[in-house]
Amino acid sequence: MDLIDLFEENFTKYGELGASVCLWQDGKMVASLAGGFWDREKTRKWTTQTRVLIWSATKGLASACLLHLCDREKIALTRRVAEFWPEYAENGKGDTTLLHVLSHQAGQPGLRNREISFLEHEQVARALAHQEPFWKPGSAHGYHPRTYGFLVDELMRRIGKINVGSYFREVFATPLGLDLWIGLPEELAEEVAPIYAARRAREISVEDPFYDALSDQESLTFQAMSTPAGLTVPSVMNRHDIRTHSLPSFGGIGTAEALATFYYRTFCQPTFFSHERIAELSQTVASGVDRILCIPTAFAAGFMKDPVLQTGQKVRSLFGPSPSAFGQPGAGGSLAFADPKNDVAFAYVMNQMEPGLFPNPKSLRLVRLVYGEDF
Repeated sequence: MDLIDLFEENFTKYGELGASVCLWQDGKMVASLAGGFWDREKTRKWTTQTRVLIWSATKGLASACLLHLCDREKIALTRRVAEFWPEYAENGKGDTTLLHVLSHQAGQPGLRNREISFLEHEQVARALAHQEPFWKPGSAHGYHPRTYGFLVDELMRRIGKINVGSYFREVFATPLGLDLWIGLPEELAEEVAPIYAARRAREISVEDPFYDALSDQESLTFQAMSTPAGLTVPSVMNRHDIRTHSLPSFGGIGTAEALATFYYRTFCQPTFFSHERIAELSQTVASGVDRILCIPTAFAAGFMKDPVLQTGQKVRSLFGPSPSAFGQPGAGGSLAFADPKNDVAFAYVMNQMEPGLFPNPKSLRLVRLVYGEDF
């Protein structure tokens, strides 16, 4: 079975609504496929040019911006955040480094003030600067689902006097001709496929530490997944005003072609980073049981990695078989990554979310096929 047949099965067997997949390999775009519909009423067909929300896959774009700015300004990632954002040193955060932020080791996965809206950047940044961290920075790691983008964005503003959305357009998207945005222009805000919440509940397993923690409103997991406040259901992100808002944690919008092209041209055929920096991005800097997700995770500087056992075997394979591949998934099923060692970049986007923490078989079956596993 080839990639086209396997992708078509997503619609006939796996309940996909609208989706695109793009694959770059060996210097060229070798596949760009689309299928399904924008809407549940099936009134508008999905094409390779259909834009859609990519959720946390946005974090990879934001990370690239901060990394590029640090390279441009010759700022080592071991430098302390407070050198650029003095208020951040309060309440035991003085030794937090840029690398701690980029690898989800900052101890700031949520806000202690649960009332601040995710649309109020200045209030969120002020709260992060003044609050006590939830663990000593650098002593543990835990996914920062919402706060990550605010930390990166405030550092961009302090160092470069520019927000992430504008920097991404200026440095990456415009030169590469990418239909990929962190904050859409007004004239494009209605030309986006709506995102739909999962139609079925997750399968309840005997033991699921993440969902057990998420069900406890006093847990750090719940706090991380619900603060800053306001994002109560996925459909909130379909609002015109939110699509135009720069939200570097979870608000990116674009096509699979643009997302895969970004990863390939940035990390596999590099023009923006040195080979030395890309080699560093392939290295895991934090791994083990995640304080928020409650399962093993791993992070490089700015990107997620697949965690690896002491035997060298991967705990899970979101990014293919290569231990050096890195990327970022998004809620409900979107996925994007680069594998510089094998000269591969991959992206999958869709509008019908599925339950669960990580990408599901709709994209992972395609990734496995790319690396030669037959079906």
